[in-house]
Amino acid sequence: MFDHLNALPADPLLGLITAFHNDPNPQKVDLGVGVYRDESGHTPIMSAIAKAQTIHLEIEDSKTYISPAGVEGFVDGVKQLVFSKDSAAYKDGRITGLQTPGGCGALRIGSELLKRLKNDNLTVWVSDPTWANHIPLIKATGLEMGTYSYFDAETGAVNFDAMDAKLATLGPSDMVLLHGCCHNPTGADLSFENWQQIATRAAKQGFIPFVDLAYQGLGNGIEQDVKGIRYLSEHIDEMIVATSCSKNFGLYRERTGSLLVQTTSQKQANAVLTQIQEAARASYSMSPAYGGYLVDHILHNDGLRNDWETELNAMARRIKDLRSGLLEKVQQRNIDKDFSFLTTQNGMFSLLGISKEQVHLLRDDYAIYMADSSRINVAGLSTNSLEYVADALKAVIS
Repeated sequence: MFDHLNALPADPLLGLITAFHNDPNPQKVDLGVGVYRDESGHTPIMSAIAKAQTIHLEIEDSKTYISPAGVEGFVDGVKQLVFSKDSAAYKDGRITGLQTPGGCGALRIGSELLKRLKNDNLTVWVSDPTWANHIPLIKATGLEMGTYSYFDAETGAVNFDAMDAKLATLGPSDMVLLHGCCHNPTGADLSFENWQQIATRAAKQGFIPFVDLAYQGLGNGIEQDVKGIRYLSEHIDEMIVATSCSKNFGLYRERTGSLLVQTTSQKQANAVLTQIQEAARASYSMSPAYGGYLVDHILHNDGLRNDWETELNAMARRIKDLRSGLLEKVQQRNIDKDFSFLTTQNGMFSLLGISKEQVHLLRDDYAIYMADSSRINVAGLSTNSLEYVADALKAVIS
């Protein structure tokens, strides 16, 4: 039965994990896979998570199924984290949602919801470039997809004029996938003024924003990173938000995320909830509960929340320090390339803007691993590796 199937090539990023692991070079640096690492290269369990685990272990008395929508306190807590408890849409009951297996699960169920609209002309537009998994996750549902211009490789910033020119052509049959903050793979984020312009366009033309929020708190702060999303919520009726707790709670392997949908009325929100619950049932039945319980504990316990916010802020500061540190080192070496974008971008990722051949030279000659696109995980750097990476960049660029 399976004789006609051929082996597929390994996922490029996952292949980097194996190659890095097998590399004997003691100076090797992993800038590929997008996980947060501390100064020693370790991805730690956040202290608030560790405390929440202890609390939950003491009170959990069953492993039976939970609600189809997931951990209720988790879903409500994330609604407030993203939209705020003072949001008109939240207070009016117009935001519905459910817990999902990570941000990927949220993106997939959100796409399944769009498929149920039965609009043959519906198209989902993603930024060029965008996170590599966006396209297969959404396209697998059978939705049509397109791209809008986003990144200016010369400046390392958003080319909003080009983006807006595309948005100006869209209408009610279009969904626009936006990165909430810390754009992956570029690190180039929309300004608040850009969010305002998008809201104006969406309200006038009728397209719906579909926001992927995977890094809240790792850019400019928990509140600042959702300022644009909250503005959208205030100025348009409908939107979708997919969230992930992998990076900002460190719950990578627990697969903890949520799909949130803002609607025009509580009645419509209730109808949407039945649709996304049925879509989830047909896909994975029930989401993993454990991570949701941990986040629930943190968001509803003042002491744990304070611990979490303090540690998350420290992680964000460390990433900014690594960005400025790498810029300082490459500038000291008079490399024939402007890397000033490193300190104007946000979050864990940046595109270095070097060629595929130069990326391979870094890997083969210096054991510095990154995606062929030259996307680096800034959090994979350390203060001890900055000099080495800067020297290697100078060598391959020269």
